[in-house]
Amino acid sequence: MKPVKVGLFGLGTVGTGVVRIVEGHQEDLQSQVGSPISISRILVKDRAKARSIDVDPAKLTEDPWEIVRDPEIDIVVEVMGGIANTKEYILEALERGKHVVTANKDLMALHGQEILAKASEKGCDVLYEASVAGGIPIIRTLIEGFSSDRITKIMGIVNGTTNYILTKMSQEGAAYADVLKEAQALGYAEADPTSDVEGLDAARKMTILSTLGFRANVALEDVDVKGISSVTQEDIRYAQRLGYEVKLLGIAERQDDCISVSVQPTMVKKSHPIASVGGVFNAVYVYGEAVGETMFYGPGAGEMPTATSVVADLVAVVKNSKLGVNGRQAALAYKEKKLKTDEQIASKYFLLLHVEDRAGVLAQIAQVFSRYELSIESVMQPAAPDQHGAELIITTHNANKASLNQVLKEFAELPAIRTIKSVYRVEG
Repeated sequence: MKPVKVGLFGLGTVGTGVVRIVEGHQEDLQSQVGSPISISRILVKDRAKARSIDVDPAKLTEDPWEIVRDPEIDIVVEVMGGIANTKEYILEALERGKHVVTANKDLMALHGQEILAKASEKGCDVLYEASVAGGIPIIRTLIEGFSSDRITKIMGIVNGTTNYILTKMSQEGAAYADVLKEAQALGYAEADPTSDVEGLDAARKMTILSTLGFRANVALEDVDVKGISSVTQEDIRYAQRLGYEVKLLGIAERQDDCISVSVQPTMVKKSHPIASVGGVFNAVYVYGEAVGETMFYGPGAGEMPTATSVVADLVAVVKNSKLGVNGRQAALAYKEKKLKTDEQIASKYFLLLHVEDRAGVLAQIAQVFSRYELSIESVMQPAAPDQHGAELIITTHNANKASLNQVLKEFAELPAIRTIKSVYRVEG
């Protein structure tokens, strides 16, 4: 049996996991694909670097083109990250008839359709299960499992770092800054945590999921993004008092072929399954017209969970080669993208206001809501934090985003309202 030869780009955390699985599970892999799988070349930054796994030094290279141009290599596995140069290597590998497996969410979010189009043109596979939600097989599920259904909503916790921070804030009453430092010390957050805590990482993943789920070419700039850096202990306490948990959710919705995609801190009813997802775990909730509601849960990152998804894609590529069907399953977007306007985006909302503690203030606030036809579901006035004002917690019935923005604009100019302290979308 002729071995399938693989070129591996990157020998960091995930790359090391890929080598461990391919070498340690060789018998199982051969039983599935009918031939050995051999990692023949590995791209690294420094060949002399000490590593946690024994690798034949002859396999290591610091030149990516050695792998791309090697006619013996059948499949390129890319787990090194990066965008511009990585895109160039992958497109050239496809041009030369090599299949590609990648875990690169940034690349697929920004250039996925171009790469998939090149793969389709060349009869090659590009699989990227590990780019979203680590060990959860959500991409294959959207492409294959929901192929006979129409997805109307995808809602998920797709960033483990922010979920860890919010879980600790909720369960232990810790402050955001303190938990962030702890997450960095544990390796859950980078030294520069901006991509995670400001929602950018989750936005890239939601770009991929919404493109697949709605079959429209959703771009990163189409995602409305807000991170968790402004979430306070006060917000979380009030959410819990009302029966909610605060989660950073990616939400993609389709109605009448118009779509909206956002990433934002959201108050989720405690009775909703996604509210109980804690720590660094991920979960994706998918609504289909036929199937109804489904939820997928598991580790969203880490060496072995992510490597498991990478090797599963590798196995799928080899199986497709045996069947002669490479390049026929590219999930190219074919529907026209129609984005919802703010008037079409509707949700319940939570508002926390610091107001003057005097008669008539609530009536003024109610008049503003009435002017924009927003219906109030509940009003609560907790004990005043000081002697110079009052706090109001208002939850709305379903309200469109445009009207809410007008209400907030008027609130900002209303003398009776000192501060709009928090605004959150409400789910569940």
